[in-house]
Amino acid sequence: MAKRTPLYDLHVKYGGQIVDFAGYDLPVQYEGLGVIKEHVAVRTAAGIFDVSHMGEFIICGEKVEAAINGMLTNDISGMYDGQVRYSPLPNDKGGAVDDVLVYRISARSFLLVVNAANTEKDAKWVVSHLPSDVSFANISDAVAQVALQGPKAEAILRKIVPDAYVPKKYYSFVKDAQIEGMRCIISRTGYTGEKGYEIYCGNLDVCKIYEIIMAAGKDEGLLPAGLGARDTLRFEAGMPLYGHELGEDIPLNEVDLGFAIKMNKDNFIGKDALVAHEPEYERVGAKLVDRGIAREHCPVYLGDEQVGIVTSGTHSPTLGYPIAMLRIKKGLRDGLTVDVRGKRLRIEIIPLPFYKKA
Repeated sequence: MAKRTPLYDLHVKYGGQIVDFAGYDLPVQYEGLGVIKEHVAVRTAAGIFDVSHMGEFIICGEKVEAAINGMLTNDISGMYDGQVRYSPLPNDKGGAVDDVLVYRISARSFLLVVNAANTEKDAKWVVSHLPSDVSFANISDAVAQVALQGPKAEAILRKIVPDAYVPKKYYSFVKDAQIEGMRCIISRTGYTGEKGYEIYCGNLDVCKIYEIIMAAGKDEGLLPAGLGARDTLRFEAGMPLYGHELGEDIPLNEVDLGFAIKMNKDNFIGKDALVAHEPEYERVGAKLVDRGIAREHCPVYLGDEQVGIVTSGTHSPTLGYPIAMLRIKKGLRDGLTVDVRGKRLRIEIIPLPFYKKA
């Protein structure tokens, strides 16, 4: 039986169409709205998402920074208190156990935010690679999270919190924020390509906080948004999704995340495997020239030779045409087709991200 986040009853109240996602009952879209309306709201005004299913770990100790840094491809040394950094969490083969957000609370304390479907796997992996003098706590079941995303997100947030609680920089957070006396962390990261904020709070407070945000956004065009819009938004923004663009058997030097893979670090898990691996494939963006939508796992061809697959594909509500992310052999750009239900459709390679806000 799927778990339910503390916001489940509110999703039902607002007409959420519930599906099982990563073992949780979550809304894919809302009645009377739908994926397109919710997507457009985030691009033009604001949307609010329940992301309470995500996993959270607290890792503490005198040498915690070095311990975590040895498990990540990115470099977290020298982060300031209140800074966030994205990183793949590599395995010994140079693939991805997961991709995570690292929050520096203090020199001795870090928060790791991980993908819901990988929470238990990640917890075992991290614990098995921590030294004995560094402590670990999986606090996922005690933490709820909502994401407020869109060009009007800041205006909505400022209606409910003072200036001191609004994170000033992208990939930063305020650890001791409050909303009407309820303690929370407010961060500014986002998974949609728009300006946005995440509110982490206790399970008992999240419903009240959600309703406070909904009331503050009533005149700003704020809508509740589900998993469907979350995926089309992240996809337009060219962000990889674990299990699609990232995975245990996909080398991390083949996924266009060079900014988060610091090969000049002294060492990290999987570094030797990546040094030894000459990249054969790459992650690229594409638009369909012919009519049709290429979905995940559709094969990509150059002539009669299969040269890759589609890892994600949909119709872009913002751009108005079908787009896809591909894992294809390096350097190929012209003459590619994708097989969609037995029909070869022409595709054009285009830069990632597909969408970038002005």
